[in-house]
Amino acid sequence: MIDRALNFFTSLRLTVVLLCLSALLVFVGTLAQVRLGLYVAQEEYFRQFFVWWSPEGASWKIPVFPGGWLLGTLLLINLLAAHIKRFEISRKKIGIFLIHGGLILLLLGQFLTEVFQIESVMRLPEGGTRNYSEDARKNELAIIDVTSPDEDKVVSIPQSFLKPGEEIRHPELPFAIRVKQLFENSTPSGTRDGSTGEKMKAADGVGSRLQFAQLPPTGIMDDENKPAALVEVVGPDGALGEGDVSTWLCKYPWYDSLKLQMSSVLGELLEAPQSFTHEGRTYQVVLRPIRYYKPYSITLLKATHEKYRGTEIPKNFSSRILLKNPGAAEEREVLIYMNNPLRYAGETFFQFQMNAEPGMESSAFQVVKNPAWVTPYLACTLMGVGMLVQFLMHLVGFGRRRKKASGAKPTTGEPALARDTAERSAQ
Repeated sequence: MIDRALNFFTSLRLTVVLLCLSALLVFVGTLAQVRLGLYVAQEEYFRQFFVWWSPEGASWKIPVFPGGWLLGTLLLINLLAAHIKRFEISRKKIGIFLIHGGLILLLLGQFLTEVFQIESVMRLPEGGTRNYSEDARKNELAIIDVTSPDEDKVVSIPQSFLKPGEEIRHPELPFAIRVKQLFENSTPSGTRDGSTGEKMKAADGVGSRLQFAQLPPTGIMDDENKPAALVEVVGPDGALGEGDVSTWLCKYPWYDSLKLQMSSVLGELLEAPQSFTHEGRTYQVVLRPIRYYKPYSITLLKATHEKYRGTEIPKNFSSRILLKNPGAAEEREVLIYMNNPLRYAGETFFQFQMNAEPGMESSAFQVVKNPAWVTPYLACTLMGVGMLVQFLMHLVGFGRRRKKASGAKPTTGEPALARDTAERSAQ
């Protein structure tokens, strides 16, 4: 039984089948980007062990094709098993071992990157300070206790936990959150579409005067879904109130767009937080990007936005920041510009976006945390050294064989006959 399993996982046929399935997955996943968009297609086809299918309107789904994680795992097992079974440790195969070791490290590094890498954005106006970055794609429902003037107490609920008709309870909250409606993607009603489909309107807060209309999930690469939810706060004695929450109400640039269109109609309601009082404490509810808090803070001192004269070609996009880390007694200024990121505390800050409008100067940094960032460099180095070693070993061996062959003296046969013929011709 063990031999059959080993033969299966070391089979060259398995390697070919897995490579063909991988090529087919890339083809199908690329086509799906037209309908789903880049990020959703990556999640559904490449960052899963299986590609799932569900009939329209059904709540169940079945696996229909191996996903990227499963194919990558099987390829890694196939490669390791083949090494264990077929390769023998010898001086002549050092290069082969280095090449395959680099390939194994590359596969492992890619898997670790997919699992542990976190990409977020830190957006700062000039003079502004932040000690957190925000996820570019994932959102959370945050219930914030703002009673204390010195600190806020936050309970965060990932958006994936929000299901229409269900109640969410948390041991830190003396009440429950009931989700009455949830739109994966939405638009302020009447501002971008003329649809008459399902709308969302709350009894309290900004939702009493602003409706959200449901939109299909976006498939545009440079766009993103803007979810909205109608939530009701339920205490022991009954409902405490309800309100609309949406990234339209807090996230740049959607909030700025909404404010430009609706400020004259909504007035102070648009800027007022969704809040309520329970047992003498004041709470706010907001649907916002997931926040990643840091033990340090960054202040944007100056945002420089230069272009070549008479063109829109960037010349110099740079941000001068002040980095403060009280825990490490560190305070210093750093200049971040294109191709010169800040690497600090296991994270990398890239110059991402910039706003140069007078009075609205700001800068945005893409923040990448990837514990496996060094593995591609090590893998490529190993494979490069392995190919060089293998080439040099063959080159040296070829040179030795040629030298040995050229130093041999002819004794009998055709070479001697050719020499005698040449001597007679010379006479």
